Order: sequence, then C-alpha cells, then structure tokens
Amino acid sequence: MTKQAKLISKVLSGTSDASISFQDIYNLLIALGFEVRIRGSHHLFRHANYEEKINLQRDGSKAKPHQVKQVRNILLRNKLGGDPNEI
Repeated sequence: MTKQAKLISKVLSGTSDASISFQDIYNLLIALGFEVRIRGSHHLFRHANYEEKINLQRDGSKAKPHQVKQVRNILLRNKLGGDPNEI
C-alpha cells in the first residue's frame, strides 16, 4: 500500500483528523489533480471537474481537523478515494 493510499484510508476513516500532516494532505490534493492558489495562510484548492473548493490552513505542522473533514466529504461525494491504486 502506497503512502497516498494509506493517507486516503486515514482521511476516509475519520478517526484521526487532528493528526494528519498539512504537507501530506496538500500533496494528496495535488496528486488528485487539484490546483492550489495561496493567499496569505490560506491554501485554496480547486479542481476543474468539481464545483467544491477546499480551503486549508496550517495548525502547526498539522491540517486543521474541520478542514480534513471537508476534504473527506469531497473525496466521498466525488468518489475520489474509491481505488487508491488509481492515484
């Protein structure tokens, strides 16, 4: 299982939102085809095929838990975490 597959599994499980690294979730979104725009401390992610936008901010070296939940909801709604081998 690749690092990205493990991270997708961790995000989708919802049991450790507070312990997910900001850099890991940032890299995951880039690998899934999201484009990033940085405005101050806000990292804004958009994808051409999806209407939702994702806003991430650092909380130390971690991503904020409520924003990890937002990423999880978008992954589930758009079926982006279904087969980790497709990444």
